[in-house]
Amino acid sequence: MRHLPLVKRYLYFILGLFINSLGVAFITNARLGTSPISSIPYVLSLKYPLTLGGFTILFSLLLVALQILLLRKNYQPIQLLQIPVSILFGYFIDFSMKYLLFWLNPQQYLMKIISLLIGCLILAFGVSMEFTANVIMLPGEGLATALHKITGKEAGSIKIIVDVSMMASAVILSLLLFHGINGVREGTVISAVIVGYIARHFCRLLNPVMERWFEASSYSLNTEQ
Repeated sequence: MRHLPLVKRYLYFILGLFINSLGVAFITNARLGTSPISSIPYVLSLKYPLTLGGFTILFSLLLVALQILLLRKNYQPIQLLQIPVSILFGYFIDFSMKYLLFWLNPQQYLMKIISLLIGCLILAFGVSMEFTANVIMLPGEGLATALHKITGKEAGSIKIIVDVSMMASAVILSLLLFHGINGVREGTVISAVIVGYIARHFCRLLNPVMERWFEASSYSLNTEQ
């Protein structure tokens, strides 16, 4: 019973992961691109039969491998939990795309923008839940953290560099596969700009609430023993 607060943190994290996948699916179905971290898997899914979730899993495993190469002996073994989390995230994305948001296919540009912004809000809320859970990171954030540790540069700047690199790589990949830009659009740039900003505001709201909840759980357990 002593580990219940930690279990609750992981359950809260998994819920945030599901909301995160719902946001990615919402943004993608707006047909204006996708989030930066999903841009490479999305471009690949447009060319090959594997789903967005499937390519997300493979891409996430690559990011985990990069973290290990960068940090070497300083890599924390607990972060290997990013592997099952990535697999779960990929399945969540496919579930959201296929069963929850299959109906979302806006035709008018205004409705695409509205769908995109709703998706950004959902994604930002999911990201804030992942951060306030304070357990492990998704591979994208893990890579940014690894680069921050080895370069010493400001974490926010590294995150921007990672996002821009993802988008640039997706554009290059699209040019190679389609001889044109496919899958990376204004929605990708918009989500890159606003999701982090919104997530920070959600974190400020969630942090005190969640800390009280987790501490209350821990206190109640201690008083029972």
